[in-house]
Amino acid sequence: MGSGEAGLVEKSTLPRIGVLAIQGDYAAHAEALAEAGAEPVEVRKPEELAGLDGLILPGGESTTMLKFLEKQGFFKLLEEFCSHKPVFGTCAGAILLAREVRHPAQRSLGALDAVVERNAYGRQIDSTILTEPTQLEGGPLEMVFIRAPRIVEAGPHVQVLAQRDGAPVLVKQGTLMAATFHPELSADRRVHKLFVETVKCALS
Repeated sequence: MGSGEAGLVEKSTLPRIGVLAIQGDYAAHAEALAEAGAEPVEVRKPEELAGLDGLILPGGESTTMLKFLEKQGFFKLLEEFCSHKPVFGTCAGAILLAREVRHPAQRSLGALDAVVERNAYGRQIDSTILTEPTQLEGGPLEMVFIRAPRIVEAGPHVQVLAQRDGAPVLVKQGTLMAATFHPELSADRRVHKLFVETVKCALS
């Protein structure tokens, strides 16, 4: 077998993880997934969910993303996807995943047992980069917050992996993950690696 063929075989064994490519820095998420050991796939149409092993819902403007998803039956397909495949929502993606959204209220996928408050830390000018303790191996984690939401309630089966001022900023519930910051904008790939491992475990 030639080296090219070996490369094709190796790539085919990687989990295929989609990145919703509507808004936000989906290219940075794709790069982070590749570095974390997955095959990233940009998703813009509902039919592109087929064949994926997992999905990332990136940041952006949650109401704009919601309007897009309400076309072509995308939202309903996404609800079904969340019910049986690993999904990771960051910033606006975390808002979409939540059981309930406040300030103001809006429709959500209702997959993650959490209540999320939009724009909880102020306007974009109030965005910040913090390094905080985390339950992940490897010590404190760099967190990039941009008009971040706040998780104000988390259900009993939601594992809190990191906090900011006492509020959860990185959580995991079974095969679902959510972060109120932007891990794709940091050089630290531990968060994406955790999601890739979650996808791999769901496949085994």
